[in-house]
Amino acid sequence: MTHTTFFIYLAIIVISTYLIRAIPFVLVKNQIENRFIKSFLHYIPYAVLTAMTIPAIFTATESVISAVVGFVVAVVLALRGKSLTVVALFSCVAVYLVELIIRMF
Repeated sequence: MTHTTFFIYLAIIVISTYLIRAIPFVLVKNQIENRFIKSFLHYIPYAVLTAMTIPAIFTATESVISAVVGFVVAVVLALRGKSLTVVALFSCVAVYLVELIIRMF
C-alpha cells in the first residue's frame, strides 16, 4: 500500500466518523420531548456494550465451561452491587481456577 492510498483511506475514515457524530446535532435542533425516544436513546449504550461483550466472553477462554463460570460469577457480583474491579478480578480468578481444574482431568 502506498502512502497516497493510506492517506485516502485515512481521510475517508475521518470524514465518515465525523459525519456519524455531526449529523444528529444538525438534524435534531430542539430537545427531544418524547418519553419513548428518550428512553430508547438512554438504553442504546447498554445494548451495544452487551452485544459486543457477550460473544467475546464465550470465545476468550479455552473452554466454554470456564467462560460460563466466569460469566455467572460476574453477573452475581454485579447484581450484588460490587465494583467493576471486584467483578473483573473475581471472574478472572474463577475462569483461571476452572481452567486449572479442567487441565487436571
